[in-house]
Amino acid sequence: MKSLMESLLEQVGNNDNHPVADFLDVVSTLVEQYEDKSLDEEFNAKPNEVLRLLMEEHDLRQSDLRKEVGTQGVVSEILRGERMINIRQAKALAERFSVSPLVFL
Repeated sequence: MKSLMESLLEQVGNNDNHPVADFLDVVSTLVEQYEDKSLDEEFNAKPNEVLRLLMEEHDLRQSDLRKEVGTQGVVSEILRGERMINIRQAKALAERFSVSPLVFL
């Protein structure tokens, strides 16, 4: 939908009287609502869910996080929600994935 919006923006430009200007407004509103909802869901994610998502995005296994978190067993406990990510681990994971440590706390 975002590429549709970008295409419409190219067509309409600054012409508020363009035949598809109203359609562009509707598409823009829908894209904004979608992005707001997506951001809310990301910020409401639990630290273990964030870690799982980042692992999937980077095609990592639990054992790949040995340096940042510890043993595969510790990673497994975190992913199951049985163990919290400590501050040292959060900082190390944040550095590895180039995100704020806050997403893990």
